Amino acid sequence: MGEQYINAVLRRRWWVLLFSLLLVFFLMSGGRFLKFDNDYRIFFDGTNPQLLAFEELQSTYTKNDNALLVLAPKNGNVFTPETLNAVVDITKRAWQVPYSLRVDSLSNYQHTYAEGDDLTVIDLVENPKNLTTEQLNYIRDVALNEPLLVKRLVSESGHITAINITLELPGKDVTAENPQAVAKIREIEQYVRDTYPELDVYLSGIVMMNNAFPEASQYDMQHLIPLAVLVILAMVFLLLRHVIGTFVTFLVIVFSVMAAMGSAGWLGVHLSPPVMTAPIIILTLAIADCVHILSNWLQGMRQGLNKHTAMAESLRINLAPVFLTSLTTAIGFLSLNFSDAPPFRDLGNISALGVMFAWLFSMTLLPVLVVLLPSFSKKNSSSTLDKNAKKTVMDQLADFVIAQQKRLIWVMGAVILVLIAFIPKNELNDVFVQYFDERIQFRTDTDFIVENLTGVYFVDYSLNAKEDNGVSAPQFQQEVETFTNWLRDQPEVLHVNTYTDIMKRLNRNMHADDNAWYRLPDQRDLAAQYLLLYEMSLPYGLDLNNQIDIRKQS
Repeated sequence: MGEQYINAVLRRRWWVLLFSLLLVFFLMSGGRFLKFDNDYRIFFDGTNPQLLAFEELQSTYTKNDNALLVLAPKNGNVFTPETLNAVVDITKRAWQVPYSLRVDSLSNYQHTYAEGDDLTVIDLVENPKNLTTEQLNYIRDVALNEPLLVKRLVSESGHITAINITLELPGKDVTAENPQAVAKIREIEQYVRDTYPELDVYLSGIVMMNNAFPEASQYDMQHLIPLAVLVILAMVFLLLRHVIGTFVTFLVIVFSVMAAMGSAGWLGVHLSPPVMTAPIIILTLAIADCVHILSNWLQGMRQGLNKHTAMAESLRINLAPVFLTSLTTAIGFLSLNFSDAPPFRDLGNISALGVMFAWLFSMTLLPVLVVLLPSFSKKNSSSTLDKNAKKTVMDQLADFVIAQQKRLIWVMGAVILVLIAFIPKNELNDVFVQYFDERIQFRTDTDFIVENLTGVYFVDYSLNAKEDNGVSAPQFQQEVETFTNWLRDQPEVLHVNTYTDIMKRLNRNMHADDNAWYRLPDQRDLAAQYLLLYEMSLPYGLDLNNQIDIRKQS
């Protein structure tokens, strides 16, 4: 069977070449269907309980996909007319971001205070250019003592402030929607740099992270993968010392990668960061197949065989071993289908396809091209075949291993045990910010924000009162307050955003701003009235739907 296959490939080489080209061109045409999916939800199955709970949370309240634009005045003080004027200006421009649902900043924070029996709700910052020193100090005092602002939109020392843009992407074409929003955000960033040179700007948030993944992957595809191919081909040339062999290896690599990625397009696979590592995996394994076949072919040529006979002998030697190696490797990659994350399943399937395409092309395209293309290889003379001829480095290494096999078993066994002892040192790090190198702006900006302002990891809890308007019940509010205080005591927590802080503030306002009344209302009807009065005073886009559901049940 093997001999018949080898003879058929080498005898009908033009047909084999045509078949290989047609197959590759057909498969690679599927590449037009490949698109980057920059939605973090792709890492979860549609039936994943955590994802379902998350989507239910977003449908009950509002989406929390956000972009955080942080301003850092070079003078280290946010509370100046110039900086506050910039905050007001940028807040207005932030509403122009596509799909923006809500914009929160220091300037449009809904400050409440009592005027007689009336509750007044206004923007914390109005007419910033005309603010007096007394007014600036008042704004600073309010902001730095408001739990909803500190470590969220303003730092404890008041040296930086943030504008948080909440977006609601339609989800019809996330590949296009997210970049549209990011493009406008970066336009605002450039506007700030040009208009307010005294401010440094930093960008973070879920929307920016979603955009950073495909950007990093595209950068790797354009720079790192070509560099890796060049380095590997250089190593192949140094090992084989054969130009045609290196060139054919390059073609097998390209054809294998293109066929696998094109197949992914035909199968409807979406590109994601894990999937983008498939080309590196495929090219590595494709090179292994090629080197096995070419090394035996060159060895036969040096022993005096013509290239046709030498290739037939090389295929005979490698047909079964290379096939078994490729098959078992493909099966190993297919085991990734047991992963909970769909992108890793896609990675396994594409890599498995690539491995088998590499085997196919190394057993068809490679031998055909080697036989068809001109090849030059010096035959060894009788002197070089003499047993006393000078040995290569690899020959000397082989002799050493054979001669010292018993000692090497003990030495290498000890080395293996030492290395195994370091396994517990491995740590699971699923911190998404650290997925990126520090050359990526998202990484450096986010690191700065975490160190100076707030965290970028959110945990949302939906607490259900199990009755309509139950959020106004004193007992329920007290339970929420107890839970809030416990969260704030946790060392990992930087900020807790809860509606009970609003209720305590409203209770104080309705008692002539007496700090002694900064506590939760004792009566349910009063709490409901305060909440209704406050909500009726809020402007568009700043309601409490991000914290309280429409039935006031949770």
